Amino acid sequence: MKRLYFLPLIVTVLLFNCSKDEPVENDTLYFPPINSETWETKSIADLGWNESELQPLLDFLEEKNTKSFMILYNGRIVREDYFNGHSKTASWYWASAGKTLTTAVSGIAQEEGLININNKVSDYLGTGWTSAPLAKENLITCKNLLSMNSGLDDSLGDDVSPSNLQYVADAGTRWAYHNVYVKMQDVVAAASNQTWNSYFNTKLRDKIGMNGLWVNLGDLSVYGSNTRSMARFGLMISAKGKWENTQIVPEAFLNEATNTSQNINKAYGYLWWLNGKSTYHLPQTQIEFNGELIPNAPADMYAALGKNDQKIYIVPSKKLVIIRMGDAGDGENFALSTFDNDLWGKISALID
Repeated sequence: MKRLYFLPLIVTVLLFNCSKDEPVENDTLYFPPINSETWETKSIADLGWNESELQPLLDFLEEKNTKSFMILYNGRIVREDYFNGHSKTASWYWASAGKTLTTAVSGIAQEEGLININNKVSDYLGTGWTSAPLAKENLITCKNLLSMNSGLDDSLGDDVSPSNLQYVADAGTRWAYHNVYVKMQDVVAAASNQTWNSYFNTKLRDKIGMNGLWVNLGDLSVYGSNTRSMARFGLMISAKGKWENTQIVPEAFLNEATNTSQNINKAYGYLWWLNGKSTYHLPQTQIEFNGELIPNAPADMYAALGKNDQKIYIVPSKKLVIIRMGDAGDGENFALSTFDNDLWGKISALID
């Protein structure tokens, strides 16, 4: 019986040794509070990253016309930097990176039973929303709008009035980067019997503590916000559509949205760009390019890419969300640019 007295001591020693060899870290997924500037941080030293590579990254960002840059690890801020007169409270446009907001809200509307993305667009907008022959127009589904394979002519500019939406190919047979995706906002508005702004604010923006608003710039619907709001959206997406314990966007829908959505452009989901694919297409061309979208980035990275290098990068394998706002790094562009791969060369040197 005397041996039993040594049992607590043995257990204590074992636990001590385990904790010493394998330190337990608070690595749970973190969400910043709604309507608060509080946001937990994580240091580069804590993560064991290459601190000597930080300054070269910051220098590169400043040289390349960056206004803001954020790195989140498991939801916590590792870096938050502002350049060229920008600030934490200043707003900037998302450009086409904001397309993914439309994707998210479409998933919410489908979950609520308001729409089905497999239904034709004319079920919600009525016929005649394009200039295509009726039989061809009726081939275009909401999913085609989200996948950029509506078959409508992408060479006529951003005007989405019926006269400018002209037939080129059957829906599903041709991938082309086209502003016609914005008709999904009309679909959601019609199905919900609300304005797009009202539905968006109630169902997405306000639930995750974003600020910002949609602005109509000619034919374009553009979202603008501060950098932390963009980071909040990226965090919610990286958390498989959840904010804390609330499912904002259905996980199954997001899985579809962040995987190849059609068989033409393997690097495109529902308005999300996908790395790690064997080929890809770019805006304003029908050429298929071989190789990965951004070779220097992890293969599982997916991204919201906007004109003049507005970026949301999400890397599940590394628990990262990375935000970049600013002017074009290397000349005007519509989505992908050489800046992406150059930037990821710097990021990889820091985190690997």
